[in-house]
Amino acid sequence: MEDHHGSRSSAYLQLFMDEASLYNRIVLGSLLPMKLWDPLPHFIQSWVRNCIGGTLIYFLSASLWCFYIYYLNRNLYFPTDAIPSNKAMLLQIYVAMKAMPWYCALPTLSEYMVENGWTRCFSRISDVGWPAYFVYLAIYLVIVEFGIYWMHRELHDIKPLYKYLHATHHIYNKQNTLSPFAGLAFHPLDGILQAVPHVIALFLVPTHLTSHIALLFLEAIWTANIHDCIHAKAWPVMGAGYHTIHHTTYRHNYGHYTIWMDWMFGTLRDPQAQVDESKVM
Repeated sequence: MEDHHGSRSSAYLQLFMDEASLYNRIVLGSLLPMKLWDPLPHFIQSWVRNCIGGTLIYFLSASLWCFYIYYLNRNLYFPTDAIPSNKAMLLQIYVAMKAMPWYCALPTLSEYMVENGWTRCFSRISDVGWPAYFVYLAIYLVIVEFGIYWMHRELHDIKPLYKYLHATHHIYNKQNTLSPFAGLAFHPLDGILQAVPHVIALFLVPTHLTSHIALLFLEAIWTANIHDCIHAKAWPVMGAGYHTIHHTTYRHNYGHYTIWMDWMFGTLRDPQAQVDESKVM
């Protein structure tokens, strides 16, 4: 992996380039012959590939979930007046699609930094072994959880950031306006800032590149899930029940995957506790 000076060898860095080129051929080559894409710089090819992949994941995950909860199980999860209108969901799609090319610049940039040997990424799990891979992955996820919690919280606490960036997402603040399509309906810079901890982690802990890219794109599926307003009661997961409270109080449940950061820093509000309080009132 490293030469005698401690830097990545060009042969090892070529593994990252080959991996990205493979993904480009799979995605771009399925649309047009690769000879039409080859004149484009590698960075641009990777960005276009990420845009296509991000868009497909966003529409597939949000559409399938909307179909399941709003149509197949229409009377199971929501009263009729709590289902978001088609107009509201189309607006969310419009906001997300405007931001998508900017969102996809981040994984493209992280790939570029990895390919140039600036990060602590490794190409093959066999380079570190499975036990170390899972330890590094756990540390990576803790860094991401901590980073996203504080980035999200500061987007609320720093008033200009909220006014000019995060407020775009918080116009969806009721059950009949939140939907899985709201998951990526952010100002572009807001969405990028909340994903930056994924990239920072690359410089702090050895990370498997494919796992990093997969986790970035799985954000689209995760955010679709936490905006469906359905409380799954899967402790300690920061599910939609917790996140819906965030959209109504604006001061609680800033966490991403789990409730632990909110618990540690005093911003946790439990959905069941809120239900109990409303019954008492």
